Amino acid sequence: MTKSVASELVFLDGKRSEMTELVRRWCAINSGSRNLDGVRAMKDALIAAFSQLPGEVETLRADPHRVVNSAGEIEEMAVGDMVRMVHNAQAPVRVLLAGHMDTVFPADHPFQNDRLLDDDTMNAPGGADMKGGLAVMLYALKTLTQTKWADQIAFEVLINADEEIGSHGSAGALRAAAERAHFACVFEPALADGTLAGARKGSGNFTGVFKGKSAHAGREHHLGRNAIVAAGDFAASISKLTGGRDQLTVNVGSIDGGGPVNVVPDLAMVRFNVRIEQPDDASWILGKAKAIVAQTASDHDLSGELMGDFTRPPKPMTPKLKAFFEALRAVGAELGLGVQWQPTGGCCDGNNIAAAGIPVIDTLGVRGGSIHSADEYVRLDSLEERAKLTALLLMKIASGEIPNPGLDGVEAS
Repeated sequence: MTKSVASELVFLDGKRSEMTELVRRWCAINSGSRNLDGVRAMKDALIAAFSQLPGEVETLRADPHRVVNSAGEIEEMAVGDMVRMVHNAQAPVRVLLAGHMDTVFPADHPFQNDRLLDDDTMNAPGGADMKGGLAVMLYALKTLTQTKWADQIAFEVLINADEEIGSHGSAGALRAAAERAHFACVFEPALADGTLAGARKGSGNFTGVFKGKSAHAGREHHLGRNAIVAAGDFAASISKLTGGRDQLTVNVGSIDGGGPVNVVPDLAMVRFNVRIEQPDDASWILGKAKAIVAQTASDHDLSGELMGDFTRPPKPMTPKLKAFFEALRAVGAELGLGVQWQPTGGCCDGNNIAAAGIPVIDTLGVRGGSIHSADEYVRLDSLEERAKLTALLLMKIASGEIPNPGLDGVEAS
């Protein structure tokens, strides 16, 4: 280990307990994406925490989230504000550190409290995804800003409140921040064994809306146009596109609509998700889906419309990203950590950041698992461990010991 750089990590020694208590306080704040009061409380807690660092902290307003409502119409829903912090903006090396404050657990979900499963394992809502990751980010920056390398690196922190519902309201801010940076670090959880996500699939959420004609099921059944039946046919057809391109999947999540069984239903909606590995697959699946909507509408003599789009573009393993991972592997080795990565069908804000053309490692948060469930857990030893990993990575890049991952000519060896 390079003593002049790694010796600066002493600040983090023994910080496990302190970081654990911070994560517990944050997890006690319900910040489900749609719980705007809870998200506001979490935002205030983050502002207080990140204000301990040098730099300017501000609140950014997110755009409304456009959703297809129960009437088959576009409705705008407010989402929580973002927290943004900028330090040393004119420094020669620029990094974006991103994360999210929202969780998948609404205010009325039974999973609201933490509990220790053993000395290293805490079961807590958002403990891994990603309040533990936010603590890792904060303490890595606390370490960095106390070193002589701090003047050599500019960092922008952006923490949004709508990641778990697609980051529609924060997508513009994420892209703008990515365009100001050379590279990015995102603090989603790693797997329990520390494995990181490498390449990621892209994702889109869509709704097929079918509007027919209501009629009495007994007297005038022949006059009705059954939107539920049309939706069922569409769901079966769209699902068959799975495998139409390599690694492309279509998952039908719900069919909504209908009512009393003595009435021909005049409205139905099919909500589905698409995952793609290659950017060109987006136009292919959109063309196929629109054609199936039109054919289904024609077959059932009613109207059909496809709503939605791809909100997470694929994140491929580019040469720059591979070089960034290899640099992280070398840093991990100095700390006695084995750093591995693998492709995943999951997606996050790392997808959106990568679309701006910069390399991003997006699972630098805690080790944990069972996320998005009441069994979610965080490995507490990984709080200090992962903060040291990020801090040392940033210090080595700031010092020039590791080449800037975002500059042209940086390739994997």
